[in-house]
This record gives sequence, C-alpha cells and structure tokens, in this order.
Amino acid sequence: MIYSKRTKTSHFSLPAIKKRMLRPATLGCIVCGILASLLLALALIFGQAPEALAAKKTRIKFSTLAPEGSSWMKVMRSLEKELQRVTNGEVGFKFYPGGVSGDEIDVIRKMRIGQVHAAGFTGVGLGEILPEVRVLDLPFLFRNDKEIEHIYEKMNDYFTARFEEKGYILLGWVPVGWVHFFSSEPVSSVESLRPKKAWMWEGDPLVQATYSGLGVSPHPLSVTDVLLSLQTGMVDTVYASPMGALALQWFTKVNYMSELRMANATGGVLMTKRVFDRLPDKHKQAVRDISKGYLKKLVQKIQEDNDQAITVMKQNGLKITPLPNGSQLEKFYAVGKEVQNQMNGKLFGQSVLDQVMTHLREIR
Repeated sequence: MIYSKRTKTSHFSLPAIKKRMLRPATLGCIVCGILASLLLALALIFGQAPEALAAKKTRIKFSTLAPEGSSWMKVMRSLEKELQRVTNGEVGFKFYPGGVSGDEIDVIRKMRIGQVHAAGFTGVGLGEILPEVRVLDLPFLFRNDKEIEHIYEKMNDYFTARFEEKGYILLGWVPVGWVHFFSSEPVSSVESLRPKKAWMWEGDPLVQATYSGLGVSPHPLSVTDVLLSLQTGMVDTVYASPMGALALQWFTKVNYMSELRMANATGGVLMTKRVFDRLPDKHKQAVRDISKGYLKKLVQKIQEDNDQAITVMKQNGLKITPLPNGSQLEKFYAVGKEVQNQMNGKLFGQSVLDQVMTHLREIR
C-alpha cells in the first residue's frame, strides 16, 4: 500500500487557520457567537427592565359616582396632573367617573379583587368597609358647619388608623354636604313624612333605623334606580345633598326641598393598601400629601356647589319647605337620639360615640 505523505501542519498550520477564519461561514458563526454573548449579558444585567419600566408608570384605577365635568372630576383631574408632575409621570390616576363601575357596593367588590384601586365614597361605601365611620352620618347630629369641621379634625387620626387596619389608605375626607328631603309634597313634620313613598339606599342600616324611628316604610333601591322610580311613581320622596339632587336630576321629578337637614353626609377617598404599598417608596408621601391638599380644596368647592345648586333648582321651580316649628323640630332631634342608641353596639361602639359627643361639647 502506498500512503501519501502529509505534514503535521497540513490542517493546523497558522496559514491554514487564518484561511479558515476568513471563510464567510466561519465569520458568520463568530459574529453570531459574539452577538449571542452580548445579548445574554444584557439580559442578565437588565432582566428586570420590563418590571422596572412598568413600576415607573403606575396608574391607579379610580372610580367615582361623580360625572365627568363635575367639580369632583375637575379637582381630581387637577390632582392627577400635579401628581404626574411631581413624580415625573411615574404615578397617576386612570379615572372611571359617572358610576360606570357600578354603585359603591359594586366598586368595593372590585377593589377587593384588584379591578379598582381607589374610589370616592359616601358614608354608605365607607361604612361597608368600616361600619363605625357611620357615626359621622348620624341623623340630626350636627347643627352647623363649624361643628362638622371640628369633628373631622379631631377624629381624623383615629379613622385613618382604623381604615389602614382594614386594608385601606384614607387619602382625604370629602363630605357630601347637608342632606335634605326632596319630595312631591312638603315635609314639614314627622307626621307629614310618614305616608310618603320614601326611597332608602339599599343596604343602608343607618337610614333604615332613621326611617323606622320616624315611622316611615321605605323603598330600598340602588342609587342608579332612583330616577326611574321617581318617574314611575314608585317613590315620591328622596334624600340627597342639593348638588346630588341636581346632578342626578332627581329634583326634576319632585316639587319641594326641605329646609330641614336630615344629616351631614360624610365622604372620603380610599385606596387599597395593597396597591399603595406597591408604589415606589419615594412617591408614597407625595400621593398622600397631594391628595390631601386637593381634596381639602374640593370640600370648599362642594359647599359652594351645594349653595349654587339650590339657587339653580329654585330658578327651575323647586320650592323650599320652611324649617319645622320648635316642637316638631324637637321630634326630629329625638329620633336622632333614638338612632344613636339603637346603632350603638351595632355600627359603632360606645367609645367612638363618646369621642364624637365629647368633641361636640367642646365647640357648642
């Protein structure tokens, strides 16, 4: 057999290696290998980039019954703009106004499963989460605005802590304002109210107790069903703040508003603690401070809007029923005291009631 003679460097000599390295296929493999290594390094270094980017653009889903264009929403839009400015666009709100998320009970359910992160509530919604806050909604409790301001200031820290225990951050108080009776016929006494087909917010134990004390058999309905029920005659008497009656157009189906004030309806803005805790630490205080400041402005605006709403409704034919005389007024106040006793131990405890009454005595 004849074997061809080969040198040891026929395949592995430096010239041969250089020649193979210069082949296009070989160059492609080398380049691909370098790119793959770079991409792997970038992935290891910036593997958290998508999450970090998402965290920088947190949008808090906010629901409210207030319609677009209302003072509520105008202030909330300004709040959101300021929050984005201060946080460089990292934190903001996405609004769902006009009750598109349902009534307050629906919204609370959605907050519990994370579909909604924050919301504006009346006392009904606040009380669904923390029943004892309804002490602020007690009928015929307050006599003037000064008393209300004093109580909210004194009780703020207590309720802030209690809401946080329930898993919510209280961003600020926004009382709805004084609540009046709106009816087809005048409400001038307890006796005149009794035969009325009165609406009650479905599931509200406080108003149920109030009507029971007044001897009224209410019709429980969702807020969203009230206007139709007024139109059909199912109900002929409702209770609301002046701005509420105007915005919801309830006043167009009744003739009278009572000068008598049933209560001062509380309200506030809550955010789930779960979502708040996920905010960047550097922005948490900004969310608290900016919300508190703008919501305080909103309180003043709501008071002005309620006064203006009365003027507008009167211009459109609504009549004001004068305040009941002394003896009749005392009957309403007596019912308020009865409801306090009845709800004590159910919605709130004696300790909370004592705090409120003590602070009231400080200013009366």
